[in-house]
Amino acid sequence: MRQSWKSWSVLFGGLILACLPLTAPAAPQLAQASRLDAEARQAAKAGGPLIILYSRADCSFCKTIKRDFLGPLAVDPRYAGRVVVREVAQDSHAALTDFAGRDTTHARFAAAEKIRLVPVVAFYGPDGRQLHEPIVGARLPDFYQSYLEAAIEQSTRALQRKP
Repeated sequence: MRQSWKSWSVLFGGLILACLPLTAPAAPQLAQASRLDAEARQAAKAGGPLIILYSRADCSFCKTIKRDFLGPLAVDPRYAGRVVVREVAQDSHAALTDFAGRDTTHARFAAAEKIRLVPVVAFYGPDGRQLHEPIVGARLPDFYQSYLEAAIEQSTRALQRKP
């Protein structure tokens, strides 16, 4: 009797596991940029850069950067109150207000910033000036987090040096 109970529990546990989804988790959604002027001022007021991921809907590397790095960064207690993370979709005609308060679209703004290949992660101050060289491409995944953290720290120091 005892042995059959174990068999049933193993069978029941296996059935539960079989019902769990086998798909990979979706890339977390980053807030789409809407008012870069206000978002950059908000980030600077918190003491950090406005971080923009330039992406495309069909870019698998962009999804990886969002899922593995920027999504977690946006909710990481070390950075959540210090930085603002937004996404600009290179292939979108969604409305956007640029750093100077002018109306544009995501696609036109990305073109004006000379974004050709994605993903690109850029770091901006309140005046729309880049505070650090952008991270272009996916680079080496094992080192991407350190590239990102170094860029945030250097951008933060650049903001502190501004008059």
